Formats: sequence, structure tokens, C-alpha cells
Amino acid sequence: MHSSPKLQLALQLLGLAVCAGAAIAAAAMPWWSARYTEQWTIEFLYTLALAQGWNLLAGYGGLLSVGQQAFIGVGGYLIVAIAVMGGLNPFVVVPIAGVACTVLAIPMAALLFRLRGPNFAVGTWVVAEVLRLVISNIDAVGGGSGTSITDALIGIPVWWRMSTTLWIALALGAGGTLIVYALLRSRLGLALTAVRDSEAAAASLGVSVTRVKWIVYLAAACWAGMTGALIFITKLRVAPDAAFSIDWMSTTFFVVVIGGIGTIEGPIIGTLVFFVLRGLLADYGSWYLVALGVIAIVFVLFIPKGVAGLLQDLTGASMFPVQRRAPR
Repeated sequence: MHSSPKLQLALQLLGLAVCAGAAIAAAAMPWWSARYTEQWTIEFLYTLALAQGWNLLAGYGGLLSVGQQAFIGVGGYLIVAIAVMGGLNPFVVVPIAGVACTVLAIPMAALLFRLRGPNFAVGTWVVAEVLRLVISNIDAVGGGSGTSITDALIGIPVWWRMSTTLWIALALGAGGTLIVYALLRSRLGLALTAVRDSEAAAASLGVSVTRVKWIVYLAAACWAGMTGALIFITKLRVAPDAAFSIDWMSTTFFVVVIGGIGTIEGPIIGTLVFFVLRGLLADYGSWYLVALGVIAIVFVLFIPKGVAGLLQDLTGASMFPVQRRAPR
């Protein structure tokens, strides 16, 4: 279904207004909200950052990774290595973690890009498990039991720690959404979607398939590394089983599948749905996880495009359009 230009413009303006208003309100939260609300917002934003990064990688790039927890864990342990042991401000470590994970992703990509389809997915998970085992055997960073990072935060007032964490989370979540949108509106975005749809067809049109994959994989690694560093600043403790847990990927899968893979709005909607469901079902123990699994299965079977995809099919319009259409 195709929408009228007026409806499309109205939705774009609405999306811009809502996102800008929410970002301004979030940035000002240290002056008007309770600490619990700030913590909830930080968690929402870093979940959104992980979802947008994976959506770019899998939804647009066609690289179905189930091992992004490798970079989340490395980002968390860089807080230990550089901030706790080296004495550097932990918030300065966040961009350093992004650079370090980008460098780490280079040999990983050189190995993983030899694999295709399910083999690539399994390979990413295996690499994450190898990193977990390696970290578990390094006594200097706490071994298998992990270590606290509170020493790195001594001397930073609580107000500044919470505020800085919130602002960095906003940069990763909201900023990541804008970066993905700008990327997909560029020529690289066209090449990216072409590679996702058919590598052979994209190559026949002159697209450098290998170059596009490298760019997307390194960008997703960088974003996951920075997000991982921020996550464990909020948690005050890092351990191998938590840092390299597959739970990070299961949450990301749920968010993107429910919201709509391959759309900008999808991770935003999916993150909102996830936090609403978590709040409603948290008191039901393990049944909470069962309910999330059932909901995900229902969406995969009956609403495979997610909420955002369903809305686009019904209205023919999108708040963040990235498609190109030939003029009439």
C-alpha cells in the first residue's frame, strides 16, 4: 500500500517531534526526575542501542550474528583493565572500548566472513564463548567470579555519575538511531540493502559486497563495545558469565522481532513493548520468560514484520522512511 505524500510528511514530522521532545526530556532528567526513573531510562536507552546495532547488522546487512555479547563483554572488562587497574575515569573508557572492539573485530571478521548463513551465526556465538573462557581464566581481572568496579567511581559524586551515565546512554540510544537512519539514507545504505537482498545481484551492479559487510560489522562491534562499557558502569560489577551471556542476544532478538526487523522504528517500538511487558510480568517468576517466548513465537508466525512492519503495510507510510521510490 502506498501512502499519500501528505500522510508521509505528517508521519515524518510527528516522528521528529516525538523523538526530539523525548530526547530533550531525557537529557533534562537529572533536574526533574527521581533516581529510579533515571535508572529505568538508562536501561531503556542502552537496550535500544544494542537493538539498533543488531538491527543494522542483521536486519539491513543480512549478517545474522548471535555473538554480539563478545563485544559487550570486552567493553565491560575494559572498564576493569583501564579504569579500575589503570585509574582512568570510567566514562572516558566508553569511547576507548568502542575503538578497541573495532580493532578486535578485524581479525574476527576475517575469520567469520569465511562462513555463510547458519555457520556464520554459530561462529559468532563460538567466538563469544571462547572470549568468555579466556577471561574466566585471567586472575588479574577476577577470574570466573568477576570483580567490582566501584573503586573506579570513587570520588565521582552520585549526581554526576548518574547524569553522565544518562547522557552517554542517550548518545548511544538516540544518537545510534539517528546514525543508522542517516547511514541508510546514504549511498552506502542502498548498497547495504542490496547486499542483504542478494549478494550476487548486488555484486553484478558494482557493489563491493566485502567492503559493505566489513563496514557494518565493524560499526556494530564499535557500538556494542561502547554500550557494554556503559552497561557495567551502571551495574558496578562485571563477571564473565554476565558480561558474555547469551541473554543479551535473546533480549535483542525479542526487541527487534517484536518491533520489526529491518525498520528504524522497530527497535524503538520493540524496546517499549519489552519494558512494558517486563513491568507487567516481572512478578510471575519464570512464567515471565515463558510469556516472552510465546509472544515472540506468535509474532514470528503471524506478524513476521513486527509492529512497525504491520503499521507500514496498513498505512503505506513510515516515520523514518529509507526506501527510494521512482517519481511518478
